[in-house]
Amino acid sequence: MKERLDLAKEKMNKTIHALEKNFATIRAGRANPAVLDRITVDYYGTPTPINQMAAISVSEARILVIQPWDRSTLKPIEKAIQTSDIGINPTNDGTVLRIVFPPLTEERRKELCKQVSKYAEEAKVAVRSIRRDANDDLKKMKKNGDITEDDQKEAEKKVQDMTDKAIKEIDDVAAKKEKEILEI
Repeated sequence: MKERLDLAKEKMNKTIHALEKNFATIRAGRANPAVLDRITVDYYGTPTPINQMAAISVSEARILVIQPWDRSTLKPIEKAIQTSDIGINPTNDGTVLRIVFPPLTEERRKELCKQVSKYAEEAKVAVRSIRRDANDDLKKMKKNGDITEDDQKEAEKKVQDMTDKAIKEIDDVAAKKEKEILEI
């Protein structure tokens, strides 16, 4: 029974971690190297993440500098960024790429807040699904005679407490990201 509770807790923590990773890829008007995490470049026939092909640094609050280790990859990296969903064209000076993040418009901020809410809701659904699976396992264990009804009720209460805690954490992370997006 303890293993089942530990597994549920671990899955809920992974869900929150995945949500935080998703939030990192949402650009909030500031230069953030994480926006490039999902972009891959065809490097000798292998899709390779940009951060494995170049040094990425923040030179100013709104400027990302990408310096490829192999200069011949400059054009393919530029093309991959242009075709991605971040919506910014890099400038190429022959040795490095610069991505200048424009200030967000009010409309774009609202759009990003909706995206944050959507990601948060998906995470909550995942947490509730984990809760349902854990409770189903506990019911099976009781039916098989592995645990008593009191143990089952106690374990279900613990699962519910973990769920409440995870959902509160999701709300906190989402509120923090929305505040960052709405900050001018």
